[in-house]
Amino acid sequence: YIMITVIIPALNEANTINEVIDLLNQSDLVDEIIVVDDKSLDKTVEISLKAGAKVITGTKLGKGASMKDGLLIAKNEVILFIDADITNYPQNLVELMIFPILNEEFDFVKSYFTRQAGRVTELVAKPLLSILYPEFPQFIQPLSGMIAGKKSFFNQIKFEDGYGVDIGILIDMHKLNAKITEVDIGNIENRMQSLEQLGKMSKEVANTILDKSIKGGNKNLEVFENIQIIREQMEFAIREKSNQLSKIAIFDMDNTLLSKSFIHTCAEKFGFKKELLEIIISQSNPYVRTKQIAKLLKGKTVNDLIKVADEIPISNNIEKLLYHLRERGYKIGIISDSYDYITNYFVNKLRLDFSLANELEFSQSIVTGEVKIPSFFLTNKNSICKHEICKTNALISICYNLNIDLSNTIAIGDAENDICMVNKSGIGISYCSSSQTLDSVADFVIKEKDMELINNLIT
Repeated sequence: YIMITVIIPALNEANTINEVIDLLNQSDLVDEIIVVDDKSLDKTVEISLKAGAKVITGTKLGKGASMKDGLLIAKNEVILFIDADITNYPQNLVELMIFPILNEEFDFVKSYFTRQAGRVTELVAKPLLSILYPEFPQFIQPLSGMIAGKKSFFNQIKFEDGYGVDIGILIDMHKLNAKITEVDIGNIENRMQSLEQLGKMSKEVANTILDKSIKGGNKNLEVFENIQIIREQMEFAIREKSNQLSKIAIFDMDNTLLSKSFIHTCAEKFGFKKELLEIIISQSNPYVRTKQIAKLLKGKTVNDLIKVADEIPISNNIEKLLYHLRERGYKIGIISDSYDYITNYFVNKLRLDFSLANELEFSQSIVTGEVKIPSFFLTNKNSICKHEICKTNALISICYNLNIDLSNTIAIGDAENDICMVNKSGIGISYCSSSQTLDSVADFVIKEKDMELINNLIT
């Protein structure tokens, strides 16, 4: 009876690793689970060992190196690689991935699944593969990281560093004439990539495909010149159409996207209402105020913060408004002076595109009391207001990154710190605000707590 080894590269996955290992332990096919730890700072190692996994420390940072390290000590011929940060794998994940190999039909299995994103796959990987490898099979998700295969094949390939590892493995398996198939593992939810991560991922995936093409004998300069011409023309077309059609809708988080303020809700729950109020009243410097407020959260765990976030209702009919915005082609995001750990949580929960917020510092999943104010909030050569720290600077930054004109933006806020952003955006909306100044600079003022009312104001 053939048994399998499951290898899990992991870095600071204490919140999810136990659930992943528990799922694997339920399969009779698995008799070895190897967690390759990338020097986590949280309790990933402790939790993995307690759950029954074998844990090794990776010899080099990065998923590719971790996969190779795990492979070297795996005792079984059939290997399954999975991610450590996903908690909604199907219960029969192991069987879905492994049966095509155990039945001797295939040597290598790629997963595919429905999810929110896939931009690098569609815009980078598939077009490059079709040009450089015309004979390459049409895979639904060539960049999927959940894979299974025979160790004898894995031993013959190179595990790339960085984001290029998954496409590199697939190309190498194809070159080895491995029998390859894709398996549907349902709907998977994982972390959304930031714009910076997407850019890095695109570059590394493209580099891997190009590098393996050259090493594989494709030294035709004309092919690469054609790719360059196509890329340049695509960039030109994208810029042209973005100016015409692309639009951004920006929401403040506290009392706008959400029905309450996150930090004020924390103050009620954790008993620092008096201290918070004192800081707000006495400290006019936004930098110092932000630093002092963050100290009030010192010692709280990530679980404490998420519990508070889950207790705050989203604004009335916000999901209807988000649906209409997507239908009209808007990119949707949050700009908040709260914390990115929370804004990103709502980005994932509400299927938004991005968030810009202060970076709360954690050590072993516990708040240190320190916070970083990112540079995109700070005054710079492109600033259009005189404040040292302003949401308008963040709005200009995201417009630049997405190549969208400032006039093609909608900003929705409720407080004094939203005044510049609402004033400078293409359409500024004051939502249930008590600030007369904000109301006066806004293009539209809404006093009813109903987000669907905004739908009538947008194009």
